[in-house]
Amino acid sequence: MEKLEDSKVKAQITADAKEVDGFVDKTYKALARQYSFPGFRKGKAPRPVIDNAVGRDAVLASATEDLVNALYPQLIEDEKLFPVASPDFGDPGAVKPGEPFTFSVTITVKPELELSSYDPVEVELPVKEATDKEVDSQIEALLGHYKTYENAAAATKLTEGRAADLDIKATKEDGQPVASLTDDSLLYHLGSGLYSEALDKELEGIKKGETRTFAISVPEDEPAMLMADVAGQTISFEATCTVVKKEETPELTDEWVKEKLGFESVDALKEEISSSITQQKEQVIPQIKENSCALELVKRVEGEVSESLVEQTEAQLLQDFFGQLQRAGMSFDNYLMQQGIDNAEFKEDVKRQAADDAKRELALDAWARHKGIEATDEDVTMEFVRAGLDDPKKTEREWRESGRLYLIREGIIRSKAMADVLDTAKVTEVDFADREEK
Repeated sequence: MEKLEDSKVKAQITADAKEVDGFVDKTYKALARQYSFPGFRKGKAPRPVIDNAVGRDAVLASATEDLVNALYPQLIEDEKLFPVASPDFGDPGAVKPGEPFTFSVTITVKPELELSSYDPVEVELPVKEATDKEVDSQIEALLGHYKTYENAAAATKLTEGRAADLDIKATKEDGQPVASLTDDSLLYHLGSGLYSEALDKELEGIKKGETRTFAISVPEDEPAMLMADVAGQTISFEATCTVVKKEETPELTDEWVKEKLGFESVDALKEEISSSITQQKEQVIPQIKENSCALELVKRVEGEVSESLVEQTEAQLLQDFFGQLQRAGMSFDNYLMQQGIDNAEFKEDVKRQAADDAKRELALDAWARHKGIEATDEDVTMEFVRAGLDDPKKTEREWRESGRLYLIREGIIRSKAMADVLDTAKVTEVDFADREEK
C-alpha cells in the first residue's frame, strides 16, 4: 500500500502461481460449458480446442478480469478502505499459467479530516416539560379559532386587528377586471399577509361609507399569495367600506370550555394541553439534540470536503429521492410544482445538502478515529440479521465478494460515533419562548 495525494492510495496485489492457475482453470471450464465444440460433449472440450476456437489471449484476458474482480474486494476488506470513486486498474496486463501475477490499483478513498476539538459538544435544548408560556400560546391559538367579528361604530377606522367589509374592484392597465381581487363583499383583514403591504397601507384607516381610489405597482417578487397572479403589473383599485368590524375573542371560562370543548374546567383544558405538549417534546427533542450536536461537530471540521465525495453523496441522495417519488407514485414535475421551485433550484438544493451531509459524515469519521470506535465483524453480521433477510449469511457473503461490505461497516462506525457524541454532550435546557420575549 502507498498513500498518494488527493486522498488516493495505490495498492500492489500479487497472486501466486497456484491462485493464477486456479482462475485459468475456472475460465477454461466455464467456456467448455458455455459453448458447444464439434466432436466434444458440453464441458469436455480440452484447452487446445478452446484456444483454437476462442483464442488463447481472450481466455487469459477473461481469467485476468475474474482474478482482479475477486481480489479487489478482498483488498478493500483486509485494508479497511472506504472508496468514494471507481478504482483505476490501469492496464493490468494478462496472467500466464504457472506464473505469479502482479497488478496495481489506484483508489480514491474518503479524506481523513480532523476536528479542531474532540471535547464534548455543548448544545441548548428546549425544556422537556411544557412551560406556562407554551400552554398559554396554545390556548390563545385555540381561542382564535372561535373569535368573531362584530360591527364597530360608524366612525371606527380600519386598523390592524380589525377587518372591514369592502366592495372592491380591481382592474389591469388595459381595463380588464382582476377576478381574484374583485368582490362586492370582501372581509378584508388588515395585516393578514394575504394581500400586499402596499394594499394594506392604502386601506388603513378607511371607515364606513368611505371610498378610496388608488393604483398599486405590484413587484415581480410579490410574496402575498392572493396577488401573485398580478406580479409585475400595475393594478387600479376602487374600494368602498361597508362596515368596519372588530375582533371579539371569547372569554376563557369554565362554562365556555365545557360548552365548546367538552372539558370540565379551564384547569382541565390546560392540563390536557400541557400533557400533549410534553408528549410532542418527548418525540422531537431527541432529533433536535442529534441535529444540534451534529451541527456543532461540523463547525469543528478542519479542511475542505473533496469534490468526489460530495458527488458520491449527491448521487446517493438523488437515488434515494427518486426511489421515494416512484414509491409515492408522483412525477418529478408534480413534485417541483408542489414545492414551488424549478429544476435549477432543485439541483442547487441537492448539491448544498450533499455538501452538508458529506461534511457531517467526515466529522463523525474523525470523532470515531479519535475515540477508537470500530465496526467489528460481529457488528456487521448483526446488521444483516436485523434486516430480516431470508438468508443473512448468504447476503453478507455476496456483499463481501462484491466489495460493498465497507458501506455497512461505515454506517455502523458513524452510528456508534453519533451515539458517543450524544452520550457525552453537555446539554443546557432553555425556555426559548421566554428568551425571545426578553
